Amino acid sequence: MPFSYKVGLGNAASYQVSGKPYASGSIDATVANADGATKVGFPSVTSWIVVSNKSVDPCKIGFSANGVSNDVLASNFFFTVPSGSMSPRLELKVSELWLSGSSDVDVIAGLTGIDLTQINNPGISPSGTNWSGSTGV
Repeated sequence: MPFSYKVGLGNAASYQVSGKPYASGSIDATVANADGATKVGFPSVTSWIVVSNKSVDPCKIGFSANGVSNDVLASNFFFTVPSGSMSPRLELKVSELWLSGSSDVDVIAGLTGIDLTQINNPGISPSGTNWSGSTGV
């Protein structure tokens, strides 16, 4: 029986090809949703991400609402992009970013052909994510 190659998280070719471009500009991450942060959801799994902070305030970036939460018990799993600066190119396979603190953020990413359901974990979130913010993300 021949082996069938398919797109997926462990498929190296999905990350070796150029990513489909994604850009979202002038995001106001001071207007938080019920989770206390602003969600940037990607239409497919990313291969890389760059975040530019054009505001005078620093921008917290995490991979879950819990990650950027101001709740001391959430352990604050985030990194910060200072005012007027840009993150390096981050080679990450994620379905969403969570932002907080800045009023003017741009996000660009290279998207893979991997569907969000490939990282779906119904025990945590049926929306296509498996990062809860409870174990370092």
